[in-house]
Amino acid sequence: MPGVAETKQPSTPETGRAIYLYGIVPADVEIADDARGVGEPGTVALIRHGDVAALVGDLNLDRPLGTPEDLLAHERLLDATATEVPVIPIRFGALVTGPEAVTDLLAAHHDEFARALDELDGRAEYVIKARYEEQTVLREVLTEQPEAAGLRDQIRRLPEAATRQARIRLGEIVTRAVEAKREADTQALIAELTPVSVLLSAREPTHERDAAHLAVLVDAARAGELRELVDGFAARWSGRANLRLLGPLAPYDFVPSAGVR
Repeated sequence: MPGVAETKQPSTPETGRAIYLYGIVPADVEIADDARGVGEPGTVALIRHGDVAALVGDLNLDRPLGTPEDLLAHERLLDATATEVPVIPIRFGALVTGPEAVTDLLAAHHDEFARALDELDGRAEYVIKARYEEQTVLREVLTEQPEAAGLRDQIRRLPEAATRQARIRLGEIVTRAVEAKREADTQALIAELTPVSVLLSAREPTHERDAAHLAVLVDAARAGELRELVDGFAARWSGRANLRLLGPLAPYDFVPSAGVR
């Protein structure tokens, strides 16, 4: 596991320090010497209990926590871990006062964590993001919606001051039409990816032109099939929407809720 050497129990933090939680992993993993997490020096350790362990770090509270670099370090460690062993990600920024609190968490949810890790073994999350080409999707809406086309022509003919209501109405039509397209295209993508997926989760759009935003949990042995299917969709949607496949990632969208989110 990248960045998981000889496992050390972090000492009880001094004043102004805390234990930072990254995720839950099987107890038999080891940490590589080059593993780095949040802060400086960003060292990583394990706290074990039974068959599970917490991936942790010792964090100085004198520095602000929550920079983009901190989030990147958190995700980078978890994503690298997920390529080699199952991991239950813990939300970014989770802190406890000392090792005893970590042990209490592991003890309270030991069996749930162990079952979840067993289910995640050999699997990883991928995220598919699709975004419409602005001019293409606008042409589709104008072709499919006669009222929208008429409003566009009215806006072109008249002075801006005289078309305020028309512009508002056109914006409403375009927004609703894009939302309907997003729903249809998301369902089409889900239908195509379901045969190679263990689980799928539709994420909320992050942009008004999002065509789809999906998280997919797949067996590592089928990751190639997933890539082929996404490539096929990308080819069919060429010029209409751009697709990106991100992963493998830690299973952020497919973790149990008890005590870890």
